[in-house]
Amino acid sequence: MKIEEVLKSTVPMDISKKIILNILYTQNVLTESFNEILKPHEISGEQYNVLRILRGQKGNPANMCVIQERMLAKTSNTTRLVDKLLLKELVTREVCPENRRKIEVSITQKGLDVLKELDPKVAEHEESFSNNLNADEIILLNQLLEKYRNQ
Repeated sequence: MKIEEVLKSTVPMDISKKIILNILYTQNVLTESFNEILKPHEISGEQYNVLRILRGQKGNPANMCVIQERMLAKTSNTTRLVDKLLLKELVTREVCPENRRKIEVSITQKGLDVLKELDPKVAEHEESFSNNLNADEIILLNQLLEKYRNQ
């Protein structure tokens, strides 16, 4: 469906505006679908992102700066996200013994179990959106999005 049809627009749209609206609308479609996968686990997309970052540490803790710089949404309040994950016992938080101002966060076994259960569902979600494209189109779309974003 064309973006004009989605928005029920009857006036011609500037091509630059159309690109941005297409990207924003596509992001909303992806996010809504992804949130349905996360809903049974009562975690947000940002919390899921923190768990994945911590799993990528392979057993080593991460400080708040490391988590923040790896987040997709740089505006996320990392401390608040970690606090919510702590309440769900998906992460632990400790003061670094060498530097008491540094907080170290680690994923718990419960957090790893949640990710293990979500992994196949997330992979299926990601693949489902690529089904309309062939391999060359997928590569081209990634290249174009990166080019568009990195002006």
